[in-house]
Amino acid sequence: MMVADLNRLEQAARVSMSGFQEAEPPPVPRSSHLPLRLGAIALLAAVALTAAWQLF
Repeated sequence: MMVADLNRLEQAARVSMSGFQEAEPPPVPRSSHLPLRLGAIALLAAVALTAAWQLF
């Protein structure tokens, strides 16, 4: 087979398979983790303040 024949076969296969390909799923929306981050920062601040209070 020649390269041109292989290219035509590949193109024909792509065209015939195009009806069977699934559509890409929509991207998952990113949820905001802001409350979780703020809670973690507040917890770390409380631990740091408690440690500082014990040292002084």
